[in-house]
Formats: sequence, structure tokens, C-alpha cells
Amino acid sequence: MIVKFEVYFDGEYWCAKGIDDDIFTQGKTLDELMENIREAVELHFEEEIERGEEIVVLTLSQFEVSRVEQTASS
Repeated sequence: MIVKFEVYFDGEYWCAKGIDDDIFTQGKTLDELMENIREAVELHFEEEIERGEEIVVLTLSQFEVSRVEQTASS
């Protein structure tokens, strides 16, 4: 099973929101966030893990590439 998270910085915390699963967690640092993601997935999929199902966690991050602005035309 693959569990995907969107990872973003809200200005104060690093946040992770499940893309296909109703899971949300956050942390002050990226390291703390990764640990919180692992814990949240373990709790959310406790039964599946007990049955021996392998769970892979993927994160997708938002990065600003550039700003696009309207330019004045002559």
C-alpha cells in the first residue's frame, strides 16, 4: 500500500496532509514532521500493519519556482 502526503510550510509549522487518506499532522521541523507522519500512518493503518501489509509513505512538497506577474502591454 502506498500512502501519499502533500507537505508544505504554513509559515510556522511543516504540515502533511494525506492525499487519498484522511490524515493530517505537523511539526516544527522537517525531522519532527517525518516522525509524526510515521506515527500517524502507524495509528491510521494499525490493523493493516498487524496483518503484515507493507506500507510505503511518499511525500510531495510544494516549492515556489517563480512568481508570475502580469506585465503592462503597450
